Amino acid sequence: MSAVAPSPTPTSTPTASRVVLGFAIANLAAQIGIIFTGGVVRLTGSGLGCSTWPQCEPGSFTPVLHAESGLHPYIEFGNRLLTFVLVVVAAGLALSVWRSASTRTRPRSLKVLALAPILGVVVQAVLGGITVLVDLHPAVVGSHFFLSAALVWLSTVVLWRLREGDAPARATLTVPERWRTWMGALPWALGVLTAIVVVLGVLTTGSGPHSGDSEVGYRFALDPALIARFHAVSVWAFLAVVGVSLVPVMSRRSAAGAAAAAVPAALRARRAWIVLVVVTLAQGGIGYVQYFTGLPIPLVSLHLLGSGLLIAAVTAAVLSLRTREQVR
Repeated sequence: MSAVAPSPTPTSTPTASRVVLGFAIANLAAQIGIIFTGGVVRLTGSGLGCSTWPQCEPGSFTPVLHAESGLHPYIEFGNRLLTFVLVVVAAGLALSVWRSASTRTRPRSLKVLALAPILGVVVQAVLGGITVLVDLHPAVVGSHFFLSAALVWLSTVVLWRLREGDAPARATLTVPERWRTWMGALPWALGVLTAIVVVLGVLTTGSGPHSGDSEVGYRFALDPALIARFHAVSVWAFLAVVGVSLVPVMSRRSAAGAAAAAVPAALRARRAWIVLVVVTLAQGGIGYVQYFTGLPIPLVSLHLLGSGLLIAAVTAAVLSLRTREQVR
């Protein structure tokens, strides 16, 4: 990363209005939340609680009570209702970014990016319907989660971008020469490791007792203990990369080398990386506890929620290494 000149001072930076930022925050929260509710559907075996799509039952958009069905239709229907909420929030985000006076002069690329969540939610809704129609085929269920993960990433990028200015991106911190190659490769390393962690997590779930099928103990014919070990190794590798990266990110020399205009950005970077460490440790701790306690549903649900939080935290930490604050 190139050194930052020591003398520039900040000028006004275009910022989104509270309404726009409110929609962006609500959209990110809902994208993470639907990973949790979708997990609850799977963990309770409610994936076919509604037998068809887009209706819940033939001739009815709402659940039809049957004595043998229990709460499964209502759990699945509740997840579908959250999808409609997500559509409204994502549409509100897109409209507010395109029409708000605070973002009207922002780059067109930002406005196009704001359309991604609503388009993704529409695709997600269709994929959810296909999931029901193919009787919860594991490949479709997995792709359903991967799309949610991608939408969490995109939503975090949109929120972060709305809080930035429009000046050319430059390094937030001034790191010693020996760290510059590492910091340049860091976004790619974290991105690849995050993808590996997520994929192995999906495979671990699909090969275990919470695969979503109440009649079959697994959906992937894989050794759940072996896959869980691979998943754990990937998490340790991820944690190692984060730990090494904390050295230049948290060092006083890196922060001290930042220009006066970049000091707030340097503080935000530190906070973002601290959040990433906390989320990673919590997610890893929950993973180990759930494994050694027989995979209780509440802990598995928290682990799913943590996966969404981890993706958002990684994205924010990577983006915090740059700043677009205007200087003169």
